[in-house]
Amino acid sequence: MKATAALLRKAALVCSILIALGAFQSVYAQTYPSRVIKIVVSFSAGGFVDTVARIVGQKLSQRLGQPVVIENRPGAAGNIAHRFVAGAPADGYTILATSTALAINETLYSNRGYLGTDFTTVAIVATTPEILVNNAAGPSSLKEVVAKAKINPTNFGTAGAGSASYIVIEYFFKELAKAQATHIPYQGGAPLLNATISNHIELAGAAMAGGFVPHIQSGALRGLAIASDKRAAVVPNVPTYAELGYPGFTALSWAGFFAPINTPTAIITQLNQAIEEIMKDPDIVSKITPAGYEPIYGSTAEADAMYRKDIERWRRMIDAIGLRIE
Repeated sequence: MKATAALLRKAALVCSILIALGAFQSVYAQTYPSRVIKIVVSFSAGGFVDTVARIVGQKLSQRLGQPVVIENRPGAAGNIAHRFVAGAPADGYTILATSTALAINETLYSNRGYLGTDFTTVAIVATTPEILVNNAAGPSSLKEVVAKAKINPTNFGTAGAGSASYIVIEYFFKELAKAQATHIPYQGGAPLLNATISNHIELAGAAMAGGFVPHIQSGALRGLAIASDKRAAVVPNVPTYAELGYPGFTALSWAGFFAPINTPTAIITQLNQAIEEIMKDPDIVSKITPAGYEPIYGSTAEADAMYRKDIERWRRMIDAIGLRIE
């Protein structure tokens, strides 16, 4: 009886603490935001994630009535920013803006200094498919590229080893095409684009919105295939991998917002709803879609489900090519 009474007292104490914590979070959320919100961007200024973060940040400030500042913390494939935000107070005033790298790094890096479970998903707001391109003077189709690569190794460039684009193209040649291809890493998207335009490399793998769209549209570059379940409206002549005989091969890069775990649910919901309204703004849509971004919307639960599914999608490809970084 004494043991039962003790257990009941402990259970009552735990319930009291949880009720008090819930009440505190509710009151805290009602006053949010009351000061500057910082969005920490995991990549350099001018890139895909930074562009989206600045567009959202400006509009978010107007909607929430508080300043929103952008802080770029690039490096280590996003891990520097990820680690910083994972250790920040869970109060809604430090938000992470990052990319598919967060899902990829869960498998790719053994020693990141954080876990995927250290974050709460706020929203995933824009996607762009991975695309394989070459100079217009090169082979005219993916079929021709693969046929040649089965005889003599081809080469492909990306914005870096371990990037989403590298994983996608390495996986394609190694596991699907069964052809030989040598990777040439570049220090970012701009050098890769320049090398492709000048025909210094045979192929380039990149996120479609990484500056390649205007050059595909002009005819300077040729889009060989996109890793999407449908063709892209901005480059409708570029076929999907599925159309070319590789069904189910899709890979999207995305931009999203995350907060430290245990950030009050009411704050996460408030941020999610504000960001969703921003991404539905026709002015925002008109700014990002011509470059190859597709705005997406959904609840925090839907965004988190997408993120978790992507962890597994990238894990399968990373495991298949045997890639790990300490």
